[in-house]
Amino acid sequence: MEKREINPWTWQDGRNYVQAVEVKHAESTLYCAGQAAVHADGTSSDADMGTQLNIAIQNLETVISESGYELKNIVRLNVYTTSNEEFLPHFGTLQEWIAKNGIRQATTLFQVTQLFETLKVELEATAVK
Repeated sequence: MEKREINPWTWQDGRNYVQAVEVKHAESTLYCAGQAAVHADGTSSDADMGTQLNIAIQNLETVISESGYELKNIVRLNVYTTSNEEFLPHFGTLQEWIAKNGIRQATTLFQVTQLFETLKVELEATAVK
């Protein structure tokens, strides 16, 4: 597999994402459903945004690793949140996780009116190998 980042500017560099990722000669692609703060027993968390973000990250890691993919090969990460105001103070947590795992992905942040039950943030990823 060959990945190429496309960044016509430099301003995104401090935000831990790229403008586009081209993938050539991929063996396979994994499209992950949105991962949120849902516990192993299927109950939705009613915790604060920071706690929910950490659980969502852990759940995304589990799905990707159980599928036989590597976190560093996430090429697309969409973030859905019910409140940008609540989410942005925790954006550093996501950025640290991205940097720690060597992920170079295209990202879009969406504020939505509601997620399932009591959920506040959801991470939707595409990975390749």
